[in-house]
Amino acid sequence: MSVPVFLAGDLSGEEIHLSGPEGRHAATVRRLRSGERVDLTDGAGAVAECVVADVARDSLRLKVLGRRAVPAPAPRLVVVQGLPKGDRGELAVEMMTEAGVDVIVPWAAARSVTQWKGERAAKALARWRSTAREAGKQARRFHLPHVAEQATTARVAEILSEAQVAAVLHEEAERPLSGLALPAEGDVVVVVGPEGGITGEELDLFRAAGAAPVLLGPTVLRTSTAGVAAAAVLLARSGRW
Repeated sequence: MSVPVFLAGDLSGEEIHLSGPEGRHAATVRRLRSGERVDLTDGAGAVAECVVADVARDSLRLKVLGRRAVPAPAPRLVVVQGLPKGDRGELAVEMMTEAGVDVIVPWAAARSVTQWKGERAAKALARWRSTAREAGKQARRFHLPHVAEQATTARVAEILSEAQVAAVLHEEAERPLSGLALPAEGDVVVVVGPEGGITGEELDLFRAAGAAPVLLGPTVLRTSTAGVAAAAVLLARSGRW
């Protein structure tokens, strides 16, 4: 059975008191007991390997057995995700986090049915970030993915122009995603459009920024599943899988 992972800001000291939401989850939901192993991480690669020394009602006292630093994976995989309808956004974030995507960029595409505005935008972004955090712990990721602020189309073009390799999933492309040559370092960015697809104007702008239109496969995937499918192809091609 995999050792559970919890987030902690301070990993110093011979003993660590895990309290707050993480401690409460460990003590009351996971029902960890003295002698069980636990890994703590700051989400940025630092890991403290611990054993439970004592359990309180909503916290744990942990003895540190050792520490290690996990290097950040390379190349870094960035998925620009057109905003899906309903709760499919959280589903997309969860699956991409489990697969190993490093950065997720919510994109307000022209044909996105869902629109993040005002207070709704803040709440939706918070849900995506919470989903990524929880999925990252479940997947035993010691580098948690970064969910960026909602991006405009112009901002997406900037991200593409700064990438080592940039691609846009498009059903009319002839070049397969699996044929892309990937770098050993730097950012690999792939754009996933919304349910209605990418407009001609958006595609032209992304091409001008250096992105290649690519075909994911012979079938049409939902926007909420296309990102994880593309991630699987790229992670395998890069050698990270």
